[in-house]
Amino acid sequence: MSRRILVVCPSWVGDVVMATPALRLIRERNAGAFIGALVRPGLSCLLEGSGLIDEFHIDRPTGVLGPKRVAWNLRPRQYDSAILLTNSFSTALIARIAGISERFGYIRDARGSLLTRGIRPDREGRDWKITPAIDYYWRLATAYLDENDGEPAAPDSQTVSLSTTPSQDAMASEILTAAGVQDQRYAVLIPGASKQAKRWPPDRFALIADHLVRNLGVQVLISGSPAESEIVEQVLTHARQPVHSLIGLGGDLGSLMAIIRRSALVVCNDTGPRHIAAAFGVPTVALFGPTDHRWTTLKGVPSQQLILADPTLPESESANDHPERCSIDHIDVHRVITAVDSLLAR
Repeated sequence: MSRRILVVCPSWVGDVVMATPALRLIRERNAGAFIGALVRPGLSCLLEGSGLIDEFHIDRPTGVLGPKRVAWNLRPRQYDSAILLTNSFSTALIARIAGISERFGYIRDARGSLLTRGIRPDREGRDWKITPAIDYYWRLATAYLDENDGEPAAPDSQTVSLSTTPSQDAMASEILTAAGVQDQRYAVLIPGASKQAKRWPPDRFALIADHLVRNLGVQVLISGSPAESEIVEQVLTHARQPVHSLIGLGGDLGSLMAIIRRSALVVCNDTGPRHIAAAFGVPTVALFGPTDHRWTTLKGVPSQQLILADPTLPESESANDHPERCSIDHIDVHRVITAVDSLLAR
């Protein structure tokens, strides 16, 4: 078994969280090995408290010479094995240029010749088969470890998990104090998403905020990246009850993790914080449209309720292929309020 392993982590917040069962398996089955992780800037804080990674290489291969630059930064660690949780050609090229002798990943995106070992993802006809990301990463890890012929192990081993660091917890306390909700019961609403089509209208988020404050006595924090400040401001403008914005109070993704961990509820679109909430067992209402929820199925998370734009869509169809029928605008406020009330009543 390799003694110096590099794991190339996924590029999105939710995917990093969904990779934690695979990372945990790799750590457990390689006792004593040095495990490094190549992660995009801003994502290492997700795993800093996990104990799964010995060293983070924070970089991304931008530009024509990007892969070569990243590879040369990795070379001094002399990794003998790389597990590519990413699908890209560039990350396989990085592992090759870095002189890593064993390069393991999915054979796709024309990178098969750069891998020394690999497996093929499942297809349905000409399309990729809808596969939960947790299963996708888990299958790669088990295949790398030559366990069960590459098939996923028991589902109870595939639960996502995160841990916060003392510094993340301290920053969260400062932010909650600044927001005026320290030691109060609060919910976190996250109206942003990576694509406009995945964003439930801000005025409807405002109605959920009003319901939480007025009818349930729960304080409301609105979270978003600096690039989403306009969306957050729209929620604040439409809300009739006092709610609090986290934008401008400092912190980063790590402190947001700690804030979510302490919250009573999260309401969000199909976005990374949904997975953070799942990792801490926080009750969550997640809104889906027009993306297919099955790509991000989470296991062992009874505290999450998914609201689908079109719950009548046959399982043989993908919501991604029906942007109009599965538009997130089709989700009405009543459905979300019902889910909120159900979760908070438990």
